[in-house]
Formats: sequence, structure tokens, C-alpha cells
Amino acid sequence: FPLKKDELKSRDSSRFQVDLVAEAASAADKTPSTDSTLASGDKATPEGSEPAAGGEAKGRFRVVNFMDPSGASPPEVVPAEGFQNGDTVMSEGSLHSSTGGQHHYHYDTHTNTYYLRTFGHNTIDAVPNIDFYRQSAAPLGDKLIRPTLSELHDELDKEPFEDGFANGDELSPAEEAAAKEAAEPKGAVKFGWIKGVLVRCMLNIWGVMLFIRMSWIVGQAGIVLSCVIVLMATVVTTITGLSTSAIATNGFVRGGGAYYLISRSLGPEFGGSIGLIFAFANAVAVAMYVVGFAETVVELLGSVDCIMTDEINDIRIIGTITIILLLGISMAGMEWEAKAQIFLLVVLITAIFNYFIGSFIPLKSKESQGFFGYDSAIMMENMGPDFRGTESFFSVFAIFFPAATGILAGANISGDLSDPQLAIPRGTLLAILITGIVYLGVAISTGSCIVRDATGNGNDTLSTQFMANCTDAACKFGYDFSYCKGDDGHYNCRYGLQNDFQVMSIVSGFSPIITAGIFSATLSSALASLVSAPKVFQALCKDNIYPGLEMFAKGYGKNNEPLRGYILTFCIALAFILIAQLNIIAPIISNFFLASYALINFSVFHASLANSPGWRPSFKFYNMWVSLAGAVLCCVVMFVINWWAALMTNVIVMGLYIYVSYKKPDVNWGSSTQALTYHQALTHSLHLSSVEDHIKNFRPQCLVMTGYPNSRPALLHLVHAFTKNVGLMICGHVRTGSRRPNFKELSNDQTRYQRWLLKNETKAFYTPVFADDMRQGTQYLLQAAGLGRLRPNTLVIGYKSDWRDGDMMNVETYIHMIHDAFDFQYGSVVFRLKEGLDVSHISEQGVFISLFEDAASCPVLILVSDIALFCHTDKSPQRLNVADQRLLDASQLFKRKQGKGTVDVWWLFDDGGLTLLIPYLLTNKKKWKDCKIRVFIGGKINRIDHDRRAMATLLSKFRIDFSDINVLGDINTKPKKENVTAFEEMIEPYRLNEDDMEQDTAEAQKASEPWRITDNELELYRAKTNRQIRLNELLKEHSSTANLIVMSMPLARKGAVSSALYMSWLETLSKDLPPLLLVRGNHQSVLTFYS
Repeated sequence: FPLKKDELKSRDSSRFQVDLVAEAASAADKTPSTDSTLASGDKATPEGSEPAAGGEAKGRFRVVNFMDPSGASPPEVVPAEGFQNGDTVMSEGSLHSSTGGQHHYHYDTHTNTYYLRTFGHNTIDAVPNIDFYRQSAAPLGDKLIRPTLSELHDELDKEPFEDGFANGDELSPAEEAAAKEAAEPKGAVKFGWIKGVLVRCMLNIWGVMLFIRMSWIVGQAGIVLSCVIVLMATVVTTITGLSTSAIATNGFVRGGGAYYLISRSLGPEFGGSIGLIFAFANAVAVAMYVVGFAETVVELLGSVDCIMTDEINDIRIIGTITIILLLGISMAGMEWEAKAQIFLLVVLITAIFNYFIGSFIPLKSKESQGFFGYDSAIMMENMGPDFRGTESFFSVFAIFFPAATGILAGANISGDLSDPQLAIPRGTLLAILITGIVYLGVAISTGSCIVRDATGNGNDTLSTQFMANCTDAACKFGYDFSYCKGDDGHYNCRYGLQNDFQVMSIVSGFSPIITAGIFSATLSSALASLVSAPKVFQALCKDNIYPGLEMFAKGYGKNNEPLRGYILTFCIALAFILIAQLNIIAPIISNFFLASYALINFSVFHASLANSPGWRPSFKFYNMWVSLAGAVLCCVVMFVINWWAALMTNVIVMGLYIYVSYKKPDVNWGSSTQALTYHQALTHSLHLSSVEDHIKNFRPQCLVMTGYPNSRPALLHLVHAFTKNVGLMICGHVRTGSRRPNFKELSNDQTRYQRWLLKNETKAFYTPVFADDMRQGTQYLLQAAGLGRLRPNTLVIGYKSDWRDGDMMNVETYIHMIHDAFDFQYGSVVFRLKEGLDVSHISEQGVFISLFEDAASCPVLILVSDIALFCHTDKSPQRLNVADQRLLDASQLFKRKQGKGTVDVWWLFDDGGLTLLIPYLLTNKKKWKDCKIRVFIGGKINRIDHDRRAMATLLSKFRIDFSDINVLGDINTKPKKENVTAFEEMIEPYRLNEDDMEQDTAEAQKASEPWRITDNELELYRAKTNRQIRLNELLKEHSSTANLIVMSMPLARKGAVSSALYMSWLETLSKDLPPLLLVRGNHQSVLTFYS
């Protein structure tokens, strides 16, 4: 294809290529400047060519010239392979057939490098890339910004790449905080699934319960029920583990463990409440484990008479020293803490093996203490339960279950895992499996080789003559322990499964190793909780769910260690260690953990139920109904363990939930709550569409032509007063006058003003449209606004108080909006406030600052009522004139509580009942409850009492309370002469006066100015005109002190009554009155007295 030099010059501005500066930077390290590819990533530029543009921010795109403007560049000079994205760089028209050029270049599609280039590297449009989908600068790579739709689609006279973030990906404050968290310094220690999750979970699940309570549980419940207890606990933890795995594999997981998983699934309300109590539970759990360790040490000291002061104070002293050492290990860094955990695991596993090895080595010296080795008789005797005292199956289960509550130990340090999506499922589920098998093994083992009761006295042997009468399993081995079992049900035995908590030490091959195992179990659990609590609390504080806790969000060092959180956890744990009374707090802690498990299971069910496209966990072995069953099981277990602790946990969670809901933190995590809300809204909207409307369910659903929602606050507040929690309210805004409408700006405005409505607690939707004029835009909204049954049925507009000041064609448009509403079977409402409605012109005195933007940079702020802030850069801003001040005061009239007064309803014509329904809904609201409804109707002078009784009967059937009914018998009386004269003077400029001109001229003028009033029309509607004048006189007489007047709107027949005459009627009827609503329904019943 030959190229023309002139055409290259003329089209140079429309040709550009794109390269990534990030790639250019990497190319600079690899390629010398003498190479064919320059360090910038572009091909070598021949003499005379323009230099490539550069210096853009990292990760953005830049525009460079693709060909030599002089035409001297050979065709092989094409973009480098590092260039990315979109439309073909050779713009249309730059390569075409021509015979008039000086040079003829032919492109060979097989040999030219342009055609051999990898797809996506010779285009502006971006090929799929993981870096476009990162939320922020993440550890796995930098976020890149794909070209925006505007960059690819807009006309070329616009500046390319001017839009900043692509596709509206501006980061919220919470995302910016996440970006800082994710951009971790190099050298941070990260753990794999074994060291990070498996080891921690096994250490936490294998608590002290394994060595000092498991044998007692077997003695009470027997082998079968002990296995059932272990399996029940394992079922709960397995279901929770599956749910945790599903949530953890549904996207990138940051630090925060259970809090992060729940908050990102169910939202900040549940996450914030569980996060706080989960962090607190871990902090107190540190004290529990440390006290358990200290008690064991004090027992050892007591056995050799080395008690320092007394038992309680020794526990406090040893506990304090222990937690200080643990704090030192934790603050030294996660690497040291992980090494300590590995050492403790080795000790713990050694102790477990030591027990099993010892169980196969029966010794004569241990027989008197109840250990005889494996024997079928002992197993059969211990197979069934033998509950003693107040114990039962559920009480024993409640004692065992806290041993299974360590499954989140790995997930709690999710921020320190190299690959949480792999590590959490694999490590957690394998830990549950291994620990479950060991618990079952210990239960079966202890029940098969140890009897329930033994005296420890080696002389309690049986003689031959008594052997036949002995039935216990110990009798087989020549022992009789029956005398320590009292006939009255009291037991005085010191040894055996039921009596000796240290029986596993007796069985083991070397008992000090069991003691070391107890130390390892308690210290490892304490260490895991001491690390988990600050990590969870730090994640909670980073999200700023609870104001005032930001100081604990700060991290230190390469691992972003929460040192302040460590100190806080240390203080909480130390306080409970010094109290040394943990029997009461222990059940609450177990319930706190169970509440977290229940919500994790519920999160999976909720996310699956919401059916959100964003719920795509890579872990597939879960089921929504199984997760729901797991959540229910967790709640049941909470009450089984301790009913009052379960109630207290629920009260605390609900209290925190209500607090977070009330504070409404500014976060958006795409929770399943949002997804389910959408799903339910869509389902119910479709269901509504399948049901016919019924009069009893009629609601005024208003399309309110407010313009910008904050420009007509009185109109907004009044309509919101009777639609709030009752009907739909849409704030319509027709934007005109732009030859090239900016639809992106329209979309941004929609988002901005919808947020404004939400911030001002106005339950409404903002819907802007572009149109050639107001009437066309209103027609668009009348036809398209709403969804299914959630569509407007009433048009509400403000009264056009400036109708005599401007172009009368605007009046024509205004009146036709009302006609169009009736054509679409809408009701129509016109609201007039004598001070006016529109306050937007006041913003021209200063720069408008919306309520949700930062006003800190403004030197002088003026609060205009409570509508908005206006910023004046001048130190002495202009004061508002009297009219504007009155306007602003009036604009807040309906935001205040209305005092005692009346809402006067002038129900002159039956429009289906809308004129009566609106004031009824209004007076039901808190701000209007002190106002009474007065009803005014037309009637005959000789039938006033009859008409009043008839209306009273009708209102009572409608069950609408009223304070008074006034029958106006003098509506048709002629109005005062001066008022008639004033009306004629008002309409004089708008009359056609066709009798004073030629017919053709009159017709031509009427055609060009259709709003003009003809003499014939004026005469034809003389009676109706007089009625409007007379009604105004009566309104001033009866309703001049009303809080609000609601009146039947006069109708004008379309095509018969000119716009100017109709507007004059409305003006005459409504002038110099309190706030007035002119209402006309669509003449279909909206009230009924049938049930």
C-alpha cells in the first residue's frame, strides 16, 4: 500500500500508539540504546521523526507518534512488541491505494513484522490481564488501568486518556486502606499451609483436654458415647471447615481471619460485631490457657512442697511470668512465634506417642491404679455409660466441645499466609481429620485398658473363694476394688477413669513427657490466641468500623505486626489471670467462638441463596443446606454448653450489630446481604407484576419534577412526607439545552445525587434524562420511569410562578406536561408556595459544596438553612436579600414539625379520592399528627345539612378522621368586581383579539402563538373563569390560616382551552394563599369502604 506524504501529515494527529511505561522501564534494564529497540520500548526513531511522548504515571498509557511525519520512515518502523492494546495502530485512511505519492511501500503479510506481532500488542484495546482486576497495589503485582470506554469510543477531538481511573475504579477510603495494607514491604515472612495452618490448628485442637479430661469423659459416657461426642464435635467443626474453605477460596483473602471472612461475606454489621467479640474471646482465651499451665505447675510444686505463698497467688505469679515470656516471643515476630509452635508440636506429638506406646506395656505396679493393658472384658465393661452425680450426656459433651474450637487458628493469621486460598482449606480440614482420629483413638484406647474405679492399693487382691462372686473386669486380674464403691452411690476410689485426671500419665511409658505435653498444649494454645487476637483486632480497626480504635490499626516492621494490639491483648489477658476466676467466663468464651462458627456457616448459606455471580469459590465441596445445618448445630451447641452464656452472647452480638447498623460505616465489600437484597427485590418485583392492582393497595407513587433534588427542597420534603414508607418517589430531572449531551456526566450526577438523597434520609430515586425540552423529557419519564408495578402513577410539579416573565412557549410546554400526564392515565399534582420553590439560583453567589464533599479548603462557609453549604472565596461574602432569605426559610417549612393547625381539603370534584387520600397519609406522619383535616365541599344553599351528613357518612365509611365539614353554598355567587377586573388586566397581554384583525391574520397568529386566548374561548368559559376567581375569595376567607390546602385542580379540555387561559385560572385560584396542593386523580377509585 503506497503512502502519501501529505496525507501522513494531515492525519498525524489521529494516529497514535500506546505502550506501557511499566514495560518500558523493564526494557530499559535489558536493551542498550544502540539496539534496534530503544530503552523506552519503542523502535528506533529515524532522523527527523518526532520523539515518543513519555513521563506518564506508572501503569498508565501514553500516546506516541507511530510514523515519521515527513514520510521518510520506512514501513518496517512499527510499534515494538511490548506495546499493548486495541484498535489497529494503522488508522483508517493512512494505509490505502494511491498512485500519486513519491514512495510506494508494499506490505507483505507473511514477512512484515507488523503482521507477525502477537495479538493485542498492536492495538489500543487491552487484552485480558490479571493486573487490570486487582483492587489495589497488591503483593502479587501492581494494579494496571485498562483503557476507559471513553478512550476507545469518544471522538478524536477529545484529549485522549483524560479520564483518570478507568471505568470508574476510584478507590473508596476503605479500599485505600486495603491498598496500604496490601503494599507490604519486601522481606515479609509468609507461611505455607503446613507451618501456617496445619500446625496451628492441630496445636489448638489438641488442647489440655486431651491429657486430663478425655479419660474422664470415657469413664462417664463409655466408649460408644465418647466416640459419639467426638464425632458430633467433629461434624460441627468439619462443616465449619468446609464453609471456611468455601469463603476463603472466593477471592483474595487478607489478614483478619474470621472477622475478614464474615465481614466480606455478610457485611460490616455482622463482621464488626463478631470481629470485636472474637478478638476479645481470643484475648481471654490466652488467660484461660495460661492459668491452665500455671495450675499444672503449681500442682507439681505442691507435690515436692515448693509452694511459694499460697495456691491462688502462685497461679497469679507463674501466669504473669508466663504471659510476659509469650508476649516477648510474639513481639519478636511471626517467624520466632512459628518456630516456637513447631517445637511445641514436636513435644505434643511425642507425648501422644508416649501414651500409646505405654498402653501396650502393662506393668504389675500399675495394676492397682486400674491399668491392666488391653483386654476385651475391660472394653465391654466400659462400652456403656456410667454417668455419676449430676452429669449427663449433654453436660459431658459441653465439657469436651471447647477442645474442638481451634479450627480457625490458621485462618486468623490469613494475612501472613503465602497463599491463603490453598492453605486454609488444606490445613484446616487435614487438622480436623488428624485430631479427630487421635481423639477417637485415645477414647477407644483408654476405655480398653483402664477400669473405671481403682484404689491404688496393691493389697486389694482376691482370694480364690471370692473369685466366683466378683463380676468386675478387675476381678479377672485378681483385684477387688468394690469396697471403695459405696452402696449409697458414693465413690471413694482415687484412681481409674472416673477419678484420676492424670491417668494418662500412669499409662504412658515415661510420665514426665505427658506433663511436658500438657505444658505444650496449654502454651501453644495460649501463643496461638495471643497472635490471633491482635491480628483480628488490627483488621477490624483498619476498616474503621468502630470510630476511636484507629490507633490499633498501625502495624510495625516488615510483617506489619500489630504491636499495640499485642500490648492490649496482654493487658486484657493479664487482668483475667490476676482475677484467677475463669469458671464463669469460660462458657462465654466458648459461645463467642461458636457464634463465629455459626456465622461462617450462615455466610455460605446466605451467599449461595443470594445466587450472586460473584460467589464462585474454587473449593467445590460444600453445600448450602449443609452449611445451614452447621449454623443451626452451632446455635444448638451454644445452648447445650450453657444456656445463659448463649443468651448473653446473642444479646452482645445483636447490640453490636445494631450499633454498627446505626453508624453506617462507609464501606462496600459486595456482601451477600447486598446480593440477597437485590435477588429478593427482583423476585418480588416480578411477583408484583403478576398480580392485578387492587384499590385497597393503592399507593401514591409520585414522579416529582424537582430538577436537582436539592434545588426545590420544599417540594421534596412535602412529597416525601406522604410517600415515605408508603409509596414510590422518583425525583425527575429533565436536562435541556445541550447540543451534545454528556451522558457520562449524567451518570455521575445520578450517582452523586442519589447519595445526596440517602445522606439526607430521603427515600427516593433520582432519575435524570436529556431531552430537547421539558415536555419531551417529562414524556420520557412518564413512559419509562419505574419498574413493573413500581411505576409512578402521579405527576407532581411545582407551580410555574414566573410564567408571565419569560417566553410564553414555556407556558405552552408546562401546560402540555399536565395534559400528557392525564393522557398517560396519571394523576396530577401542582404545588404552589407563595415565596417560590427554586433555591438553585442562590448557589450562583458562591461555589456549591455538596454535603458529602470536603469543605476544609473553603475559607468562608455559609450554611443556608440545612440544605447545603456555599463557599465564598471573598472574605466578606454578600448577604442574602430579603426575598431570598424568605425563600430559604420557606424551603424548610415542611422539614419541621407542624404545630397545631389544619389541613384544609377542598374536595370539590370527585377524582377517585386522591384529593382526600394525600392529606390522610400526610396527617398520619409524626410531623403532621397535630394537624386536623377540615373538609370543604360544594353544595346547594337549601341542602347544606343534607350534604354535610352525606359527606360525613362517606368519610366514616372510608375510616378517615376529620374535625369539620363545611358545605359551600355560595360558590356560584358572582365574584367581586375588582377581582374580575384584575383577572382581565392579567390576561390582556395574552389575548388574540381576533375581532380586531383579518381572519387569515388571526389564524396565522394563533398558529404561531397557540397559547393566545381567543375572544370566543373567553366568552365560552366565562362561568368557569368566574368560579376560579370566586374560589380564591372563599379560600382567603376560610383557609388563610391553614398549614396546607389540598384542593381539586380545575381541568381544561385539551385543544379547547389555551395554555394562557388555563395558566391564568391556576394563578387566580392559588394566589396569596398558604401552601397549596392542586390535586386531580385519574378518576379511578383509590379509596374503598369494602373489606
